[in-house]
Amino acid sequence: MADESRTEQATPRRRQRARREGDVPRSREFPAALTLMAVVMFLWWQPQNWKDAWRGLLEQSLLYGTHGDMGAGAPMLNAVAWKVCAWAGPTLALAWLVALAGSFALGGVVVAPAALAPKPQRLNPANNLQRLFSLGGMQGLLKSLIPSACVLYLVAAIVARDWGELMQISTMGARPSLAWMLSHIFEISWKGSLVFALWSGFDVLISRMNYERQIRMTRQEVRDDVKETEGHPQVRGRIRRLQREMRRRRMLRDVARATVVITNPNEFAVALEYKPETMAAPVVVAKGRNFLAQRIKREARWHGIPVVENPPLAQALYRATEIGQAIPAKLYTAVAEILAFIFRTQRMAASVSRAGAR
Repeated sequence: MADESRTEQATPRRRQRARREGDVPRSREFPAALTLMAVVMFLWWQPQNWKDAWRGLLEQSLLYGTHGDMGAGAPMLNAVAWKVCAWAGPTLALAWLVALAGSFALGGVVVAPAALAPKPQRLNPANNLQRLFSLGGMQGLLKSLIPSACVLYLVAAIVARDWGELMQISTMGARPSLAWMLSHIFEISWKGSLVFALWSGFDVLISRMNYERQIRMTRQEVRDDVKETEGHPQVRGRIRRLQREMRRRRMLRDVARATVVITNPNEFAVALEYKPETMAAPVVVAKGRNFLAQRIKREARWHGIPVVENPPLAQALYRATEIGQAIPAKLYTAVAEILAFIFRTQRMAASVSRAGAR
């Protein structure tokens, strides 16, 4: 019975762990159906080749029987073995390749040594009987009976359709009767393989649903998995706080190279750097609100950087720009007026200081 507390979808880490243990969605019917259809199509695609091969073998056998010594047997056995290998070899190779591809199509290539470890509980007859008469065992039995019943129905329908021809087959010659039987065998084969292929698609869907239900997790398991993957929430929170503090310290150090700090005056503070010879537009080197804004203003005063109160411009710069970005074009005029005033004031101060020095 499924655990009702397992209501959460499996996390990526849980899926990886299941894959390492060899637990992936598989379907036995899917590769078998693909193999059957591929073999039937392959034999239908080259009927002339294998007919010629067996005709040649029969002619060679008659030749040995009339002109050779059948008692020796070695040449005849070699010829039979070669013909059988030449006819069955490509078919068996194709069947093996298709079966391998069908097995890997669902779960991929999985190397799981843990799945090869011996499990004594598998050898327990009581567990095997319980599994046989469980809902899963009945499901496997039904999965085998339903397509088999469909194939039997197809065979019965084909026989009932051509019953008259079947009753007259004894009056046909050997070649027409053989051709009639082979055509009907091929019809039954490709229709039966189509039934198994359609059923295997349904089985793949069922296998995936069972697999997803099997690897479900409880809410506590999901929380534990997240903790193991990303670390404890308190540790992550402390790391984020340290990272924010490092960014703030770096930003406050960058205030030293600002040209002007525009304030709200108490809520917002935006530090701009502008070098006319190297910059096309002023760049935001620091910004902050409330307590961080006060620290930016304190750093600016410490380094002798002008602090200008312009509440609308400070709010617009804070909301429209990020640190390291140039100011938007729509704010060029307002910022240019402040920078021009600062540059004029600095030139006047420099000229006054030079005059006093003379």
